[in-house]
Amino acid sequence: MKTKHKLTPLPFTPTPTPTHIMGILLICFIFSITNSFVIAQDDAVPAKSFPVFTPEDNFLIDCGATSSVTLPGNKAFQPDQNTAKYLSYTGKDIQACASDKVNVPSTLYVNAKIFTTEAIYTFHASTSGLHWIRLHFFPFKYEEYDLKTAKFSVKTDSLVLVRDFQIGKDEAIVKEFVVNVTSERFAIKFEPAQGSVAFVNAIEFVTVPAKMLDYSVPVLFPVSQRFDLSKTNFQTMYRLNVGGPALDSTNDTLGRNWMSDNQFRNNATGAEVSTQASAINYLKSSGGSPLIAPPTVYSSAVKMADSETTIANFNISWSMDIDTVYPHLIRLHFCDIISKALNELYFNVYINDKMAISGLDLSSLTNHLSTAFYKDFVVDSSMVSNPLVVRVSPVNDVQGFRNAILNGLEVFRMNNSVGSLDGEYGVDGQKQSGPSKTVAYVGFAMMFGAFVGLGAMAVKWQKRPQDWQKRNSFSSWLLPVHAGDSTFMSSSSRSKSQFFSSKNMGLGQYFSFAELSDATRNWEPSEIIGVGGFGNVYYGELDDGTKVAVKRGNPQSEQGINEFQTEIQMLSKLRHRHLVSLIGYCDESAEMILVYEFMQNGPLRDHLYGKNMPPLSWKQRLDICIGAARGLHYLHTGASTGIIHRDVKTTNILLDENFVAKMADFGLSKDGPTTEQTHVSTAVKGSFGYLDPEYFRKQQLTDKSDVYSFGVVLLEALCARPAINPSLPREQVNLAEWAMQWKRKGLLDKIIDPTLVGHIDPESMKKFAEATEKCLAEYGVDRPTMGDVLWNLEYALQMQEASLQGKTEDIDNKAIVAPIPPPTVAHANVSNDNKHISSPQQHTNPTEVQPIDDKSGTFAQFEPINGR
Repeated sequence: MKTKHKLTPLPFTPTPTPTHIMGILLICFIFSITNSFVIAQDDAVPAKSFPVFTPEDNFLIDCGATSSVTLPGNKAFQPDQNTAKYLSYTGKDIQACASDKVNVPSTLYVNAKIFTTEAIYTFHASTSGLHWIRLHFFPFKYEEYDLKTAKFSVKTDSLVLVRDFQIGKDEAIVKEFVVNVTSERFAIKFEPAQGSVAFVNAIEFVTVPAKMLDYSVPVLFPVSQRFDLSKTNFQTMYRLNVGGPALDSTNDTLGRNWMSDNQFRNNATGAEVSTQASAINYLKSSGGSPLIAPPTVYSSAVKMADSETTIANFNISWSMDIDTVYPHLIRLHFCDIISKALNELYFNVYINDKMAISGLDLSSLTNHLSTAFYKDFVVDSSMVSNPLVVRVSPVNDVQGFRNAILNGLEVFRMNNSVGSLDGEYGVDGQKQSGPSKTVAYVGFAMMFGAFVGLGAMAVKWQKRPQDWQKRNSFSSWLLPVHAGDSTFMSSSSRSKSQFFSSKNMGLGQYFSFAELSDATRNWEPSEIIGVGGFGNVYYGELDDGTKVAVKRGNPQSEQGINEFQTEIQMLSKLRHRHLVSLIGYCDESAEMILVYEFMQNGPLRDHLYGKNMPPLSWKQRLDICIGAARGLHYLHTGASTGIIHRDVKTTNILLDENFVAKMADFGLSKDGPTTEQTHVSTAVKGSFGYLDPEYFRKQQLTDKSDVYSFGVVLLEALCARPAINPSLPREQVNLAEWAMQWKRKGLLDKIIDPTLVGHIDPESMKKFAEATEKCLAEYGVDRPTMGDVLWNLEYALQMQEASLQGKTEDIDNKAIVAPIPPPTVAHANVSNDNKHISSPQQHTNPTEVQPIDDKSGTFAQFEPINGR
């Protein structure tokens, strides 16, 4: 994100002195260097920074013409007579010309080539790989041939492009295909139906840029796996410029046409927005470029018509007719042109009411506003109904900025199992039997997975503690208590990641054991970033460079099995920006492994004390506490009965690379009481120093127990010391008791973190202290809800920000805003044996770890993820 600079005006001097001139030049130089550095860091560059793509193969033929024609955009089509060397045709040579040139939509359609028998155009490709084929048709009347009634097929040597095609009306049609060229000679055949003719006005055979398509794309449903597109061919069905006008080939350096989305959109809930195309940037590091889509597409969008709505299902939708016989590739284009700052936009994306992207956060993906981002999915259309419906909808978090956008949408039909994009017969007459290739593959995979899963579970069953069967009649770490509508999950014979659970399980991607072994350097001990009764948590890096936290359970540990089961139950039904996300799992043999998103900056505690990290500013601490409060508020209110975390502490609040706080570790979590209950009776579990005294006395758990623990977290953020510190004098050991004594004296400001002294607005401090004291009330009934706590923290932040207004940037930088800590090596949390594992800062080997003593006196602790 670009830094905003405020330059203090120099005093007016009638005659500038050399000192003033040098000062101005120095400021300008520093400003220029700073901006150049920020842009380099962000890697976000405008479209003009990319070179124009020049295709190696660029055959443009104006069929039936006698002279060349150049269209806008400098597309020069050669006449058909000059390309006779490409055409093999033994029938009557009919070069037709429209008699009524006035009503022809383009000079490209004035002429046509008409075939009474099979005709073949052969192109000599200089490169293999993907090529565009664009076939242009306009059915003008020519002598005895009425081209509107012409019926014909177009094929290649291995692919059916169109079968029994007939236009039937006076309009120009462009059929666009993306085909995989594997040999130097590539033929396009026109076959008239019996008693009819074939015709074509123009042909384009052009190289597709290599970066246009990722060959490994996730399958959306029925299972979430990677689909290999390297041998797939496509037909463009829809290419929509969402929120903007139709764009012809002159607006796209690759000659693509973009339709307006108006006729496909539910206009009742959408509002069009736009910005200057010159404002759009692309991320080079992630492969972004105008070749994916031009800036004119990303500069327009449709957003929510009323972003203040409280209706949970409020959304924008687009409906498109598809043929459910074929699988489809769907490409979604996003660019945040509506936010005023980062981290304001957070929304869900659905395809046919199935979750495609949960909590899409463009800020974390691009780290920049007005920056292009796209996402591809393969959808097995036979598993969904027609029409295809794409929806975007705000995340159901009333405290967040409720909005959602879409900038562009492309839908491509994929060829079926016999190599046809039109019809059930291939070029050799072979008929497709049964479901499409994708469906057949998925069906086999699910059946195979179920059988292997049963076997794998049988192995695990035998290895459980002897009394397990007595207390659990039928359970498994892969079959949570609430998995009534789930499917079995297991590994398969495929080496790449696969996933066989139902949508309700939400376990994400399947990883093989070999993949995770490679990612963790064969479970290298120095990669351990967390320990607990369940086993170890390892830092890992996947083949594509994604950094993850890998939790490897111990099947022999009953505690580990219980915690794994609880973790799966909770994360399978939770998805929120401020909760750590589950990426996937592995269940080969007796292994129980979960893979989580990696949190770059580790637990909050490490940034408060004990690690010699740069101190967080008061505003940063408020932002982090607000994020954690939002996560807890979602837990308490987002599910039907609510969820009680039961282990809220600063080591379970993790920070990503942008210092966004996320709650972690749901191994001790419990479903909240039903409407008929006031509490959940359960054994006391948690961490000393954070335990709700009422819960400790009565063993009655409520969501107010989390509120108490969060009050201790607030004190840690304010005072920068542990909740329990046995090395201190007796009256100071327990932070909550000690701090509340000072609060009742009105002297809480005397024990705050020394780095904050003089930098906290008194009113902000007062509101924060009031919220903390209410959280730490002796009885749960006297404590606020997390929603109330959240409101008070946001109010404290507003007062802190208000106090900064009017101050000069000098004071801002020197006295208020603490330096933002750089990305750090993560620190692991505490285990049952009270050992703390951490990775030293600024180490030449970022995976080296060393144990240090932990004085917090905790028990039953367990961290699924830690930053690194």
